Amino acid sequence: MNKVLFVCHGNICRSPMGEFVLRHMAREAGVEDLEIQSRAVSREELGNPVYPPAKRELNRHGIACDGHRARQITQEDCDSFDYIYYMDASNLRYLKRMFPGETKFRPFLNRDVADPWYTGDFTQTWLDICEGCQRILEELIC
Repeated sequence: MNKVLFVCHGNICRSPMGEFVLRHMAREAGVEDLEIQSRAVSREELGNPVYPPAKRELNRHGIACDGHRARQITQEDCDSFDYIYYMDASNLRYLKRMFPGETKFRPFLNRDVADPWYTGDFTQTWLDICEGCQRILEELIC
């Protein structure tokens, strides 16, 4: 079983969107041997649900995200997940400071996924998340 972890700053927008979109895509493709979760690099939003505009965007596409609560990445996560995808260069800087020498960190896309908390553009984030999740799913099932 492949274990995939998505990481963003607060774990209320981009990383949970990645988590729930990849789960949805995997289910639709009949892929069952994936564990998919998400985490934050910061502690700012710990315990909070998916940010309401991100939740609305997911719901608009028929994807539920109920029950999610923001969590911070831990050493245990680094040890147990096979693939850890970060959303932007700032996330990578945090990850490198938190876990020096860790080699599992990978960019979600070959560019930053703009943080919709600041841009307000959840549609563009949705498109970026779908692009990245489709690529990841193809890599994992090949």
